[in-house]
Amino acid sequence: MNTPADVPNAQQNEFLQNYNKITQGTNRLMLFAADQKIEHLNNDFYGDFIHPEANHSKHIFNIAAQGRIGALATHLGLIARYGSEFKDVNYIVKLNGKTNLIETNKKDPMGSLLWTIEDIIKFKKDSGFNICGVGYSLYIGSEFEAQMLQEAAQVIYKAHQNGLVAILWVYPRGKNINKTNIDLTSGATGLANALGADFVKIKAPEENDYEISPFESLKIATHAAGNTKVICAGGEPEDTATFLKKLYEQINIGGTCGNATGRNIFQRSLHDAIAFTNAISAIVYDNKSANEAIKIYNSMAK
Repeated sequence: MNTPADVPNAQQNEFLQNYNKITQGTNRLMLFAADQKIEHLNNDFYGDFIHPEANHSKHIFNIAAQGRIGALATHLGLIARYGSEFKDVNYIVKLNGKTNLIETNKKDPMGSLLWTIEDIIKFKKDSGFNICGVGYSLYIGSEFEAQMLQEAAQVIYKAHQNGLVAILWVYPRGKNINKTNIDLTSGATGLANALGADFVKIKAPEENDYEISPFESLKIATHAAGNTKVICAGGEPEDTATFLKKLYEQINIGGTCGNATGRNIFQRSLHDAIAFTNAISAIVYDNKSANEAIKIYNSMAK
């Protein structure tokens, strides 16, 4: 890992320690992404096919503490409410957010900063929590893109100045975005690289304009990202075997460096979710095959 040049010499050890904590020394990341309490309100936490445990916020912290993850990404308010019981968890603090009440076809999305890097540094010092980095959602194509670009650039720079890892969630979204193809996704990953992000979370597009598989086309996006590492969102819940096989191919064919999964994990019971995090991490951190990961899941989920 080459430390970004905007990390001061005095903060390089801090940055590398944070980076190695969440990547477990592999340059890959298993991110347990649980920022949906703001992003999706309660839609992801209660309903048909969602385990009742998911309805309580503490569920995500229990999973993070007992499962195998690189870091838990969620908003600072939740970390402040529950983190005292879970000080050993590695945290990525999500700095901005919006609800899903207003549809994109009615108004372009905007997620303003809720907390600053200065807030995070003070909180980390006061709490002693394992705050390893920060995250920011950026909606390219939105009419509010310029403001979010500026905020994202400042978040990354200030995070690096303080030895924190910086992760961007980059989604093409707005009234003028008709579809998300691999070219637009590659633009998103290249933009994250240009802003200096260490990781960029994207939604892997299911379609492309080339006569290649979705996983082959994903290579275009990972190449466009340069030395910013690409992780794919988990998306809608799907069965365990399908998810693990897709993750394996995203990494080993598409060239991604891990995953950012939320609903596919926290909508399960605690026991099931712990087993699933171990299966995912076996692929991400241990280079296990999808079949090996499925066996790990089956052995733990019993």
